[in-house]
Amino acid sequence: MERITQIVRARRMQGLNVRKLLLQTRNGLIGKEADKGFIFRLFMYLILVDTAFIYIKPIIYMITTMVKDAGNLLDPAVIWVPRSLYWGHLQEAFRLLKYPSAFTISMIVSLSVAVLQVISCSIAGYAFARLEFPLKKFWFVCLIFTFVMPPQVTILPSILLFKGFGWINTYYPMIIPALFGHGLKGALFVIIFRQFFSTLPKELEEAAKIDGASVFRVFFRVMLPISTSAIIVVFLFSFVWNWNDFYYPSMYMFGSKEVPLSISLSRLAAAMTAEAEQSGPSIFAEPIKMAASFLIIMPVLAVYTFTQRWFVEGVERTGLVE
Repeated sequence: MERITQIVRARRMQGLNVRKLLLQTRNGLIGKEADKGFIFRLFMYLILVDTAFIYIKPIIYMITTMVKDAGNLLDPAVIWVPRSLYWGHLQEAFRLLKYPSAFTISMIVSLSVAVLQVISCSIAGYAFARLEFPLKKFWFVCLIFTFVMPPQVTILPSILLFKGFGWINTYYPMIIPALFGHGLKGALFVIIFRQFFSTLPKELEEAAKIDGASVFRVFFRVMLPISTSAIIVVFLFSFVWNWNDFYYPSMYMFGSKEVPLSISLSRLAAAMTAEAEQSGPSIFAEPIKMAASFLIIMPVLAVYTFTQRWFVEGVERTGLVE
């Protein structure tokens, strides 16, 4: 009888161990929660890797192509990893782009517009978020309308206006509007600052006003210093978009010899296309274009590398991810 009891207990314990093992396996694969299991994490990692590869592949192709010499370019077996590195294409692209002068122009325009838009758009955003003035809702609707309006609608009147001022083929049509909260994506930056200032507690302003601070003092001494995240987001967006912008410089500086990098790249591609039509295609055309593209995006990648943490934090705090 005792022998039978021991066998029953052993089988019962074995069944419990099997159930416990199955439960642990299920929890490990599926998880107690939907986002904690191995299958879900594996699926998410696959999506992230695929998405990252879609964005990184053009950059990898650009870098590997621009360092190939003639032997690697003509060898069909060489696709991603060249057998040797050749830096001549970078030097040629550097020369054709007139890189020092074009880089200086792009940096001056992008930095100037970014700084001016941070100042002007923050003031406008604070006014829409905190101040009361006549027809406030109407002017905000007009602001949104300027944001959704395509630039092709206003480019001709703008060209005629700036031509009357004598600003065509200069940097002024891109820099001066930023002083008044306009320029490339200026309406979006006002909306970003408005969204950020709307989330701040009103007690900060009330305490400053009790101490006798004026509206300007409240803004510049209280609200602006604590809006670092919004400032970083607007500054980086403005800098990158103006750095990469081709449309407005091509409209306002079409006759200038000293142009930003975006126009230099377009002129380089047009010159190489015309040369190919006259003397036939060249195997070095694509590597030179890849090298020129790399020289243009390199400063932006460097800026993003050093400001990535503050940029992500700023995007979260300004409500752009909502």
